[in-house]
Amino acid sequence: MSRSREPRRPDVTTVELVGGVEALGLELYSHDERWAETYLAHRARIRDALATVGVGIEHIGSTSVPGLAAKPIIDIVVTVDDITAEEDYLDPLLTAGYELRVREPGHRLVRTPARDVHVHLYGRGDPAVDDYLLLRDHLRSDADDRALYESTKRALLRERWHDTNDYSDAKTDVILAIKARAREARGR
Repeated sequence: MSRSREPRRPDVTTVELVGGVEALGLELYSHDERWAETYLAHRARIRDALATVGVGIEHIGSTSVPGLAAKPIIDIVVTVDDITAEEDYLDPLLTAGYELRVREPGHRLVRTPARDVHVHLYGRGDPAVDDYLLLRDHLRSDADDRALYESTKRALLRERWHDTNDYSDAKTDVILAIKARAREARGR
């Protein structure tokens, strides 16, 4: 590993959930073409905020998949050279109007005050980013898995959830199965 890719400091070792557990009131909406426009506006906002930092920016999550019902929260993944160098990216994003929600090993999450855009930050090369893109791309191209994922989300939202993280965790088995089929379809 080159010297420039080594972290500046050790990463955090615990999960910090800024603001604590939040009550969940979610529903799914039919895909809305405006979600792509919202993503593009935030991509520009993030690029402007991080103009001096080389970043990758991708639209992920259900709102990035045409034809898939979703909760109206735009998920964006941003890759940075060093997740531990928060001074390079976190302060500029906070200045741009985002709020810190999660700090955990290898991952930071900032979001809008309206909670309608979540920006996930990872170090460049983190396998989680590849997983997000694998799932997104597969759901875009596979109608059966897209329907399975949507029906799973609809079934889970019939239950009462006290925290968004619990709802997300409940989708894990289906997501893992879909990603396994996506990897098989890619031939790896």
